[in-house]
Amino acid sequence: MADNFYSLLKERGFIEQATEADDMESLFSQQKISAYIGFDPTAESLHVGSLVPIMALAHLQRTGHCPIALVGGGTALIGDPSGKKEMRPVLSHEKIRHNAEGLKKQLARYMILDGKQGLLLNNMDWLVPLNYIEFLRDIGRHFSVNRMLTAESVRQRLETGLSFIEFNYQLLQAYDFLHLFSHHDCVLQMGGADQWGNIVAGIELIRRMKGGKAYGLTFPLIVTSSGEKMGKTAKGAVWLDPDKTSPYEYYQFWINTDDQDVRRFLALFTFLPLSHIEELTQKEGAELRSAKEVLALEATAITHGQAAAQKAQETSRNLFYGQGPESEAMPVSRISKKKLEEGLEAYVLLVEAGACQTRSEARRLIAQGGVSLNDSRIGSFDQKVYVNDIQGDTLLLKIGKKRFIKIIFL
Repeated sequence: MADNFYSLLKERGFIEQATEADDMESLFSQQKISAYIGFDPTAESLHVGSLVPIMALAHLQRTGHCPIALVGGGTALIGDPSGKKEMRPVLSHEKIRHNAEGLKKQLARYMILDGKQGLLLNNMDWLVPLNYIEFLRDIGRHFSVNRMLTAESVRQRLETGLSFIEFNYQLLQAYDFLHLFSHHDCVLQMGGADQWGNIVAGIELIRRMKGGKAYGLTFPLIVTSSGEKMGKTAKGAVWLDPDKTSPYEYYQFWINTDDQDVRRFLALFTFLPLSHIEELTQKEGAELRSAKEVLALEATAITHGQAAAQKAQETSRNLFYGQGPESEAMPVSRISKKKLEEGLEAYVLLVEAGACQTRSEARRLIAQGGVSLNDSRIGSFDQKVYVNDIQGDTLLLKIGKKRFIKIIFL
């Protein structure tokens, strides 16, 4: 057996809370364990907010155990109220199946899911065929409504309204754990901190119905040193799908990590040994950029492959050190050349190119002196850009010190 899985997670900062933590380390020392995490198919791609659970499953496999990646196709038909202020939109079966296929492909990049070394399952397979009356009789009788009302995810929603369909979510997730325990010898469920009540409910259901022993473990909510939720940018979520967030943009997200977060993110989002991470993060200030480059390269390679990561790094270095935007990895925006024939105001160009979401945001950014076109600072928001400003069939926008967009024309 390789490194102890529980000890490894603890050392790298993955653990928020665990049931019977004193027994967990010995559990992973004695035998091969199967553990699962659920992923909600409400979108066709996961984002970096899902990386902590994904990396945990990858570490599980690398330490000799069996990960179970569970796509929540069945529970998505209801919606998890945890951490939500209002009921999620109800998705169709077809949309959930489409999203689930996208998630399956992504999860398979991080670990081997061949049915032996790791499993990829969809709870739609056992939840949809359930007989409602039998489910209430066999499963529902083990749940106390009074206890369910004390769950944090439920209490928060009682203020704004909680539908009966969402109230059932805890029963279904507990049933998932029971099913995986019974059919795949799964003894551990892991998830975000907001899943603690659901995980404990599953452990209790297994004890009541099978007389079995199961465990739970939750991850902390990852926030940056500034207190913001990790993974949110001005452009929105940072997706794992290269068509939604290009490898270059993904690389840039990591290299722009705040100095105070570099060591923690290296421990969470790469497989580098902690001893090496300590060496990388001894420096401060500008000298810490080398550690950020390692973080960006490793994280991008894990998600998009080594070739894409190296290409993104080359582009980033060229732009950072002023060597020119030669690489194809740079984000590209396409607009009609006709819009430049009579001149297009700079603030409108920023919105057209996707650099800003609103014209007011673009005007403010230009007023702050933070926008350049072809290496020349844009002096005013209404400065016009013409066809003769095009250089080599492109325009190069620079926003701030590190963000670049190449504009090509239709």
